[in-house]
Amino acid sequence: MTYRLSLLDKSPVQAGHTATDALKQTLRLARRAEELGYHRFWVAEHHHTTELAISAPEVVIAFILANTSRIRVGSGGIMLQHYSPYKVAEVFNVLSSLAPGRVDLGVGKTPGGLPLSTSALQAGLRQGVKPDFTALFSSLSTFVDGPVPVGQPFAGLSATPVPPVPPERFLLGASPASATLAARHGWGYVHAGHLNSDQANLKASLETYHAEGGHAAILAVAAYAAQSAAQAAERVADLKVFRVFLSNGSAFNLGRREQAEEFARQVGDNDYRIEERRPSILAGTPETIHEKLEDLSERYGISEFVIEAPPVSFDERLATIELLARSPLSAAA
Repeated sequence: MTYRLSLLDKSPVQAGHTATDALKQTLRLARRAEELGYHRFWVAEHHHTTELAISAPEVVIAFILANTSRIRVGSGGIMLQHYSPYKVAEVFNVLSSLAPGRVDLGVGKTPGGLPLSTSALQAGLRQGVKPDFTALFSSLSTFVDGPVPVGQPFAGLSATPVPPVPPERFLLGASPASATLAARHGWGYVHAGHLNSDQANLKASLETYHAEGGHAAILAVAAYAAQSAAQAAERVADLKVFRVFLSNGSAFNLGRREQAEEFARQVGDNDYRIEERRPSILAGTPETIHEKLEDLSERYGISEFVIEAPPVSFDERLATIELLARSPLSAAA
């Protein structure tokens, strides 16, 4: 089975460098990805961190669109719980009017930061009321489809400008519930395999998506390619993620133990635990990585993968996308 390759970049800020450097590197990756034939280039949203440079993905998307000509560009994703669905629809309609047929609107459910930044982002919302993601997502879908039908709130309202080609829409998730929500609103579903590698969960989510009438799903994976398997294994061996389990049953992945501890402190939770884990990364030669992708493609009917490089140097991120594109098994090359 053939499959497309796309990319997700978080614009990591390397030691001794600035956010300006990181954003320039992200643009370089996007332009190189276009040259290599990758299908999409997505950027992620993170807040109140000196380690990642993108807090406003829509701004970076506009910049990348202006400096490329063919590759699709989008969000992986907009953290919808923080924003007005109408404003998100307007922003992506503007982007789609600037670059018709090249814009992807991906939204996610996670906060993209620690509780303090979440509180600041949601300061304009009703205090003490947790945003209902399902309701926000339904509203966003209505505004993007627009105009709002008679009988619904804001009937007759349109998110303007109305672009000649609307943005392609995706819900980023990692559960059957997210897959159901995407399918029922006619959105694409991107399973976050780079964050949750549980195969039973992947199978259940994709089966649910198709059962609910969803079309071809996308799988996001982390990958690191090198000339030799030993080199790749050695490079990713020390990478870790820290999952903080709060007393209310919720859990979040952070890049450092200190961040996990700070997350618990900001919500005032003293009865938490932190679990150190190895991230799920497809590491090896480009041939072995494509063998794994081919297996996933055939097993689950995946026709497109979104590749995220782990938090390594820019040169290594660039090398990974070049090696994967050069592989004879790559449908993107």
